[in-house]
Parts: sequence; C-alpha cells; structure tokens
Amino acid sequence: MATTTPPPGKTGATAGFLERLSSLLVREPEDRAQLMALLQSAHQRKLLDADTLSIIEGALAASQITAHEVMVPRPLMEVIDVRDSFDTVIAQVNRTAHSRFPVIDGNRDTILGILLAKDLLRVHRDDAFTLRDWVRPAVFIPEFKRLDGLLREFRVSRNHMAMVIDEYAGIAGLITIEDVLEQIVGEIEDEYDFDEAGGNIELDPSGLYRVKAQTAVADFNAAFGTRFSDDRCATVGGLILREIGRVPLFNETIAIDGTDFQVLRADGRRIYTLLVAGPPDAGDPQ
Repeated sequence: MATTTPPPGKTGATAGFLERLSSLLVREPEDRAQLMALLQSAHQRKLLDADTLSIIEGALAASQITAHEVMVPRPLMEVIDVRDSFDTVIAQVNRTAHSRFPVIDGNRDTILGILLAKDLLRVHRDDAFTLRDWVRPAVFIPEFKRLDGLLREFRVSRNHMAMVIDEYAGIAGLITIEDVLEQIVGEIEDEYDFDEAGGNIELDPSGLYRVKAQTAVADFNAAFGTRFSDDRCATVGGLILREIGRVPLFNETIAIDGTDFQVLRADGRRIYTLLVAGPPDAGDPQ
C-alpha cells in the first residue's frame, strides 16, 4: 500500500493537525444547527472568544426575529400631539429623556412624523412655535419585518426609529435601532447604568442609593430594613410592576409601604435602575 510522505520540514503530527484544521475550515454546514456547532467548536478551540461568539449568535438570531417581537407596543409609546405647546413638549422630553418621539394628530393611528429632541435646541422662545415645522418624515415597516433586514434599512436611510404597522395598516408600535442592536450585541448601557462589576445597591452622588431592578426582594429588605414579601415577586422591579400594573416612566416615583422608588432608567418594556433613600439613622445599606 502506498504511503503519503509529509512535505520536507513537516512531521507526521504537524501534517495531521493541518489536515484536521483544513477539514474544519473547508467543511460547509448544511443547516443552522451545524453552523452553530461549528462556531461552538471554534470557541472551544480558542479560535473565537466568548464575546465574538455571542455577537455572531445574536446576528444569526436576528434573521429569525421580527419587529413585532422587539417593538415598543402601541399603548406604551411616548407620543407628542401636533397641537401641543412648546412648554408641553419640553416637559415631556425632560420627563422621558427620549431622543425621538412620534408626532400624532389626535390619535395614535395618525402619525405625522418624528420629532428629534435635539431639534428643539434651535427653537427661540420668542418665536411663534409650530410643531409641524419641526416634524421629520416617519418610516413605516410591517410587523413581520426581520431584524437583519431592518438594520440594513436603518443603516442606509440613516433613520433610528420606525413605526410598526399591522396587517390592517394600523400602528402596532415602534422600534428603534437600539432595540435591534441590543438583540445582536446585548443590552447597550448608557450613563445611567451601573458597571457590570458593580453591586446591585450603590451610593449615588445625590445621597440616594442606586438600586438595580434585578435586585432580589430579600436582599433589598436586608439592606433597607423593609419587609416586602417575595412570595409573588422575586425582584424589586417585579415588585413595582405588580404594584402599578405597568412599566413606570423615567423619573416617576412609586411609593410602596412607605418606601419611595424613583425611576432612574426604564424603557417601554422593563425597569433597569431605581433611586431609593437609605434607611434612617443608617450608613451604607450594604
């Protein structure tokens, strides 16, 4: 039987490794499951780090997720009516801390366009303010639009928000480029977020305490001397959602059994961070 002689300078072990590596790279996966297995194998072989693998998996998943699954539902949309005064609009921008708002004409099915909060910086208080003059065109997409295609449209059109419509052309909700990116790379943090390595309860420069909504009720009770039940809600965020029956707004304060929770960060679907006063006559609650 003929034998294959390794090229000069290469041992049999080296040649075998190169053959296996070549086979791994040349082999084409036949379906998504095989592709994921190949990526996992590459991660185990240290060819991909965990973050890179997570982003690739998120990008692949985006092709299977629709706008309907990610959008902010219609009842939770923060909208501005075209008839609102300048003071009313400014108050809503400050209250919600959003950068973009759908502008409606009387009802949520009549979307005139999008208002960018930054455009209001160019408004002079002594000028006659007409909101219609500051409205930009809105983008409308069907609720079954896949996220990968939507991200491509956002990039080409340079829009950061789209209105999601149902099969009857009614407004189902809205979606932003951040909503799409978070499905791929994970939650995008801003200046109101804790560092990932930080604790769930930390002292804020204001003298209040920043509390992550994911903090266990039992841990909160131990830190602040409260007696909230965790029978039905395991986290502080769940406690608030159960109390008011909706996702609270930015800067909203919810009082539960004598404890005030001020919302520092939330979006249309969940609460992230709260501000809470420390217990009286106590130092650091941790």
